[in-house]
Amino acid sequence: MISGHNKTFLIFFLFLFSACSSVPNNTSNSCKIFDERYLWYKHSKKVEQKWGTPIHIQLAIIKMESDFDWLAKPPRQKLFKVIPFKRPSSSFGYSQAIKGTWEQYKNETGNKFATRARFKDSVDFIGWYTNKTNSILKIPLQDAFKQYIAYHEGWGNYKYYKKNKKVIGLAKKVEKQSKIYKKQFIKCSNSLSKNKYIIF
Repeated sequence: MISGHNKTFLIFFLFLFSACSSVPNNTSNSCKIFDERYLWYKHSKKVEQKWGTPIHIQLAIIKMESDFDWLAKPPRQKLFKVIPFKRPSSSFGYSQAIKGTWEQYKNETGNKFATRARFKDSVDFIGWYTNKTNSILKIPLQDAFKQYIAYHEGWGNYKYYKKNKKVIGLAKKVEKQSKIYKKQFIKCSNSLSKNKYIIF
């Protein structure tokens, strides 16, 4: 049997875990996101300082990739349009990073215990990736449109993106969302930077 003390601890742990990993109520508003997840603001701010990737672009990429669902995966393909089959890629978590690129990130950064289901690691991955995009392809960190294309297509396939209308459409959505996030964030950034308390 579980003692009363252990039950209380277990309930607290489950509450804490669900609060940290559940999807925010309003994923289209940067201020609302950080109101609910103050630690996410701290993590995103650290990434901006470390890698140079603006907070609003970090959020816009996650919005497009997973809509802030920590367990997001690509939908399974279907055989004969009805039978569930394998997934088209190994993408997972907030950032939808694939296994190979995630391992490269862990090796290059030394963040050996990073997991794709943790927001802190996911935004750091996005910062690392966009920073490398800047180095490899000379795309400014502030260019949400081209940064997302490189993120989605990979550094090697980036040069072919003009033939891909689908990815261009997605990148335009990311660019638009990043501008919305930026305008919203301007209104709450001062209050967030002054907040010293941890709010889940």
